[in-house]
Amino acid sequence: MEFELNELVERFTNISIRVEGVYNYKIDPGTDGWQKAAPFPGFIFPVRGKAQYHFDGTPYTASIGRVVHGGASMSLDKQVLGDAKWEYISVLYDIRTPEKGICLPEVHFELTPGKSPRLQELLGRLYRTFNQPGSIPAFQTENLFRCVLEEVFVCTRNQTNHGAQVLFEQVSSYIQDHFMDSLTVRGLAEQNEVTENRLFYVFSKYAGMGPGDYLIACRLNRAKELLTTIGAPVSEVAKSVGYSDPLYFSRSFRKRFKMSPSEFREKFRNNL
Repeated sequence: MEFELNELVERFTNISIRVEGVYNYKIDPGTDGWQKAAPFPGFIFPVRGKAQYHFDGTPYTASIGRVVHGGASMSLDKQVLGDAKWEYISVLYDIRTPEKGICLPEVHFELTPGKSPRLQELLGRLYRTFNQPGSIPAFQTENLFRCVLEEVFVCTRNQTNHGAQVLFEQVSSYIQDHFMDSLTVRGLAEQNEVTENRLFYVFSKYAGMGPGDYLIACRLNRAKELLTTIGAPVSEVAKSVGYSDPLYFSRSFRKRFKMSPSEFREKFRNNL
C-alpha cells in the first residue's frame, strides 16, 4: 500500500502508542514459512541480510535501508534471501486513541530511509530498554520508539526529496562509465538498494526517460562517435558499446537515428 509520507506522519502524531514488544530475531539462510502476523501492528527493522515478506499477498523485500510495516493478524509469508543470516528487530505497538484517518492495524507499507547509523543505534537502545523492568524503562521505551519513528520519517523524506538527485547522479555516472558492460535495470536497482520503480521515477524526473532508455542512449551516442572517428567494422563498434548481437545493434541504431550504422558512417565519412 502507498501513502503520502506527510499523511503517515500526521497519523502517528495524533495517536497515543504503547510498545507491546521489541524482539531481535536471527534466522538462518533458506528459511521460509507461513504464519499469522501478531495481533498488533508493527515494524520490521533490518539489521543484517535480506528477506522477502508477503503481507496478505503483497510482497516486500526487507534489507538495510528499507523498513516494512505490517498490520495486525495478517496472512504472512516470509523467506530469507541470499546466503547470509537474516537479522532484524521487530517492534509491535498498540494504539490507545480512536482511529481516524489511516487505520494502522489494517495496513502494510514500506519506507526507505536509507542507511542510518543513528537509526541502528536507536534500535539497539530501544531493544535493551524494553527488556529492562520498571516504570522508568517503560517510559523511556515509549520515547525511544518515537525517536526511532522520527529518524525513519526524516531520513525517508530526505531520500525522497534530496536523495533522488543524488541517486540519479550516482547511477547515471555509473552507466556512463560502464555502459559497455552487461548492465540491467534490476541489477542497477539492487546495486543501489532501491526498487526498480524508484529508479524509473528518478530517471524520468531528471533525464526524461527510464534507466533502460538512458543506457541505450549512452551506448548509441558512443557508437555514433566511434563510427565517425575510427574505421573498425560495425560489428566491433557494436561489441565495444555493449551489444553482442550486431543485428540488434543495427536495429537499435536505425530506430534512434533513422539510418543504419553503415549509412551513418557513409554520410559522415569526411569526418574520418
